[in-house]
Amino acid sequence: MAYTRGNLAVKPKPNERVSPGYREQTKVVTRRTSLPIREKLLYLVTVISFVAIASLIIWRYAHIYDLNKQSQRMADMITSNKVKISQLEVQRQTLKESVVDIAIKSGYVLPEEASIIHVPRVSSSMESSETKVPDVDTAEK
Repeated sequence: MAYTRGNLAVKPKPNERVSPGYREQTKVVTRRTSLPIREKLLYLVTVISFVAIASLIIWRYAHIYDLNKQSQRMADMITSNKVKISQLEVQRQTLKESVVDIAIKSGYVLPEEASIIHVPRVSSSMESSETKVPDVDTAEK
């Protein structure tokens, strides 16, 4: 039974067919209207602004990542340099202790404690008396 404008008490009318093989078909066609230019520009500006903000944020994160990587490399270099410095300190200490033995083996003698050697300071160039600079002891500097 057909539903006719909200009233079920109405008796439906029988459909008469002219031709038994022909049935009328209706097709719904929807057309999309194009967007106005202002709305298109608004969408374009919105997308461009989102892309710009996203690229700025990504660039900042990449810069921070690069700084962190550089600081890690510097920390690694500092630790390796500290290890090298400690090795060189040990080597310096051993050389400092063995320099007296090597000098004695080479034929040098140790100076006596009571003997003090004074070397006078002499100017290397002969200057005239007008331009002569007085000798200044290095202890006074």
